[in-house]
Amino acid sequence: MSKNSGLELWERAKGVIPGGNMLLSKRSEQFLPGKWPSYFKKASGCHVWDLDGNRYTDVSIMGIGTNILGYGNPEVDKAVAQTVAHGNVSSFNCPEEVYLAEKLVSMHPWSDMVKFARSGGEANAIAVRVARAAAGKDGVAICGYHGWHDWYLAANLADSGGLDGHLLPGLETAGVPRNLKSTVFPFSYNNYIELERLVRNEEIGVIKMEVSRSEGPKDSFLEKVRELASKNNIVLIFDECTSGFRETFGGLHIKYGVQPDIAVFGKAIGNGYALTAVLGRREVMEYAQASFISSTFWTERIGPAAALKTLEVMEGQESWKFITETGIGIKRRWEAMFANHGVEISTWGLSALPGFTVLGDKALAYKTFITQEMLKQGYLASNTVYVCTEHTQNILDNYFDKLDPIVQLIGECENGGDIHDLLDGPICHSGFKRLN
Repeated sequence: MSKNSGLELWERAKGVIPGGNMLLSKRSEQFLPGKWPSYFKKASGCHVWDLDGNRYTDVSIMGIGTNILGYGNPEVDKAVAQTVAHGNVSSFNCPEEVYLAEKLVSMHPWSDMVKFARSGGEANAIAVRVARAAAGKDGVAICGYHGWHDWYLAANLADSGGLDGHLLPGLETAGVPRNLKSTVFPFSYNNYIELERLVRNEEIGVIKMEVSRSEGPKDSFLEKVRELASKNNIVLIFDECTSGFRETFGGLHIKYGVQPDIAVFGKAIGNGYALTAVLGRREVMEYAQASFISSTFWTERIGPAAALKTLEVMEGQESWKFITETGIGIKRRWEAMFANHGVEISTWGLSALPGFTVLGDKALAYKTFITQEMLKQGYLASNTVYVCTEHTQNILDNYFDKLDPIVQLIGECENGGDIHDLLDGPICHSGFKRLN
């Protein structure tokens, strides 16, 4: 593994692509600065091959959560290949978008209509535009991560750290119009009093939130939010781009029995092929016709065709049950392993998206060390696992076998050693940083 063609290409990329690539979460500096392979030649199941032909087992982010069925699922890929053979776009619309809309509405009986897009950020922008139009008010109360568009980053105009507690700290607002200040207001998850205060003091027309990310709802939080929105003629949006299809066949809100006015789905719905969906009640979604919302490539055929087959395979395998049970098992094994070596951790995340943090001020250094050492063993790993149906018991057993001696070294560092002596390079980034 001495040769690293991916690292060489990454250095070239930073000279011709601002930030090096198109997604912050895939920057090499987010994992292992100066060492990360960065680019892939092939991906299959839960394995990835780099440009030099080295194979890695992905027990990490699995395409940032896009592949619940694993990379290159044969049934989904076959459906896509057939679509390509018949043509991806034409001057007509593709029928698959109608079939998919009907399927999603049947899975979520509270909803009536659907708009499709191709990325989570634009789907969230659609949802906010429609909800503002329906509510007749501009103010948006938000909780969670909802993309890169102006409407969302506006939350950091009034307070540069306003979004720091919502997944990605340090998001900068260069280029975001200053007159959007005081249009978006963050609130903390499970803090109903904070949200109620915003509704009382601001002209809130939309509440937009993730159903759950790092923790679940407490003290009937979601029910209270629903009631607050209904009483004040506020449109409630659940952003399910990350949480959808992980613990239920559809939105996570099904698990909690709380219905939004709009729900946004992305990531896993196409198993790696680009497709996002905005579902909503008819009386709200009709406002999509009151504002111009339109894009050429929202009409391409691959996304809906992939999503239809993905949903079929998910339903047949009951994939959400498998990945949830697997994720619960991963959390338990982390807790037992770290405790065995005298290391305190906290575990967090949806059951199918488990994560851990070593307690103390060396958490990021330990995360970097785990990535560094596991990469040497042929694993893509850090402190979180986006579970897929290809994560078999044998693969996870091997993963924990390789992880155990690394955790033992972390335990020794906690008892007087220095983790920096074990690092081959800089500590990984956390949040948004400008690259040199």
